[in-house]
Amino acid sequence: MGKITVIGIGPGSLDDMTPHARKSIETADTIAGYNTYIKLISPLLKDKNIIGTGMMQEVDRCQMALDEAVKGKNVAVVSSGDSGVYGMAGLVLELLFQLPAENRPQVDIIPGISAVNAAAAILGAPLMHDFAVISLSDLLTPWALIKKRAAYAAQGDFVIALYNPKSRKRVQHIEEIRDILLKYKSADTPVGIVRGATRDNESVTISNLDNFTKEEIDMFSLVIIGNSHTYVKNNLMITPRGYKL
Repeated sequence: MGKITVIGIGPGSLDDMTPHARKSIETADTIAGYNTYIKLISPLLKDKNIIGTGMMQEVDRCQMALDEAVKGKNVAVVSSGDSGVYGMAGLVLELLFQLPAENRPQVDIIPGISAVNAAAAILGAPLMHDFAVISLSDLLTPWALIKKRAAYAAQGDFVIALYNPKSRKRVQHIEEIRDILLKYKSADTPVGIVRGATRDNESVTISNLDNFTKEEIDMFSLVIIGNSHTYVKNNLMITPRGYKL
């Protein structure tokens, strides 16, 4: 029986990949992942068998990876950021437990630096207090539930990080979220937008809750909205932890 390792490769730069993740990729026979993420780690993939697929093919990709592990291969399934944060760890485990116990390969989950951590570091220190992470993609989650979660997070004065904030087809969702948050947060609440965190095309914008949707935002962006104490100084977002200075 082989082995399947689910790996978080970090936000994009090889410099931000953990040594554990890198070693697991280098020792694997087969690498499975979304084509965009395969390209990000291409320098590590010489002589590897590649299972690469596009968007919306996650189940097929993970099933093919499991099939290879059952055959005795050492397979690595890669996700950007952390494999357990909107990554492939959960799906691999769900598929794994559909197999008879005697046919289940060994599975390891290796964490990585999540996009929210990378974006926060670039912006300064916006996550120094309690925060919520919400994906605005409604492909797998009803939009009404996403809006409900955003409203409760705002009422609780959480710092809020938004994954998948805007796509070519989904342009109004972020406007609706902004309107919901404005019911509970001040219009001048700092908002940081990081596009392509740690990648060659990285860009950073700091705005506020009233105006941030006017900025360039897409599926490669991560948005961090402060709480009632977050402030901006020298183009850095800071959310105080509450230490007495």
